[in-house]
Amino acid sequence: MRWEQSIQFASISDIGFRRRNNQDSFVVQVCSEKEVWEQHGHLFIVADGMGGHAVGELASKIAVDTIPLTYFKTRDQELPAAIRQAVEHANAVINERGTQNRDFARMGTTCVALLLSDEGAITAHVGDSRAYRIRNGRIDQLTFDHSLQWELIRQGKLKPEEVYLHESRHVITRSLGPEKETNVDTEGPYVILPDDKYLLCSDGLTGHVHDDEIGIVVNELPVGDACRLLVHLANLRGGSDNITVVLAHVGTIPVGVSNEAQTRVVNEHPSELGWGWLAGFWCDAALLLAGICLFLFGKFEFGAVVIGVAVVLGYLLFARWSANRSALAALGGDDNTVHWRSYASAPCQLTRKFLSDLAALEAALQRTAAEEGWKVDWSKHEQFLSQAREALDAEKNTRALRAYAKAIDILMLGVQLYRKQMDQKAKWGKGAK
Repeated sequence: MRWEQSIQFASISDIGFRRRNNQDSFVVQVCSEKEVWEQHGHLFIVADGMGGHAVGELASKIAVDTIPLTYFKTRDQELPAAIRQAVEHANAVINERGTQNRDFARMGTTCVALLLSDEGAITAHVGDSRAYRIRNGRIDQLTFDHSLQWELIRQGKLKPEEVYLHESRHVITRSLGPEKETNVDTEGPYVILPDDKYLLCSDGLTGHVHDDEIGIVVNELPVGDACRLLVHLANLRGGSDNITVVLAHVGTIPVGVSNEAQTRVVNEHPSELGWGWLAGFWCDAALLLAGICLFLFGKFEFGAVVIGVAVVLGYLLFARWSANRSALAALGGDDNTVHWRSYASAPCQLTRKFLSDLAALEAALQRTAAEEGWKVDWSKHEQFLSQAREALDAEKNTRALRAYAKAIDILMLGVQLYRKQMDQKAKWGKGAK
């Protein structure tokens, strides 16, 4: 990434539908000075607090206050080490605060931090708050959940598709605060390309919205609209927890500014059979088939040469692939830093099914709004809904998604006003007693 590239970002932290207070915290620090950016890069953090009363809220707030203050004081240090130390220091501060008051004992928070720098994208995290990258129609999870469900998946005791059915999916195995020391995982640096989008979130989002759906929304909508729709989806599917989303969009490189990342080969998945590997194996198979055909037509000497070349090429391809797999396995050992591997990946192509599901959700929400008398700007809502239907008829899916997002946004404003009215009635009712 280059300093000259712009960064568009948006962030939302929502209490959800079932919680009485918001224990999530976040911070965004986009550098305004080139010198600061060259030394540290842009910093984004999401923390999800844990504990009764306001204890979790305090823990997450300490994390997002302490980490930037500590990190931006570092000088002449490698970025992964610097951000890891900043997170470790936050752990120590939270732990010490927890010992000063019996009510604060064992308070904790998850934390995921993202750096966008000249070196690339670097993450540091503890717990199950996540970092994603959306690029070229795919969404990649760049962090490993420190949760019981992910440990069960790694041990082969649970299948990935069973995650949403498993009772242990909210049990985390690592956090900031409860212990004097904690193990912070750093990942990267990952090469940053123009038009990359990076998303940080608490599990209030991922508990209700699947990776491919997150990718579709982020891939198709401007950052602000994407944040709002993701929060709306999580709330409309239950809203069982606080929901925090931070989204950053890396801009294009201005004309005349070079970019080494675009000119060199980027191989973040050396063990996966990408298009290059597949082309090599198909060429080898074609050579082998050609050699066999030459044998069948009586050209034995020429056929033997072609088959020999195919065998040698196949051996070299297999040896290189095996070496890359071994290198990847070595990085998956005790080392906490993984340099070019995503932990989960999914396609995020906008489909008619996703639009159909969104339309059904909007229709149900609209019926509830009418029945309960929410204050809604119905004329503006109908305008966006009409645009969505026209776009669907014209098979302009992106335009339809953007219109549905606007229509849902208007209805959710009505939800918020309705909930405030209910809260005020409950408050005055208690006062009357």
